[in-house]
Amino acid sequence: MFKRIAEFFQDVQLELKKVVFPSRKEVIGSTWVVIVSVLIAAVFLGIVDMSLGKLMTAVFK
Repeated sequence: MFKRIAEFFQDVQLELKKVVFPSRKEVIGSTWVVIVSVLIAAVFLGIVDMSLGKLMTAVFK
């Protein structure tokens, strides 16, 4: 059992050596893409929510 655990950690170490971490510039670029995407989605959903709210108010009045 201990042999399997040791083998597991050796495999983990080998896999971690294969990982390529993004540069600071890439992380900042990706962060801006996420922020802009979230803002666009929030504005769109806000407009749809207000429009549907006004439509429901008009229909049930």
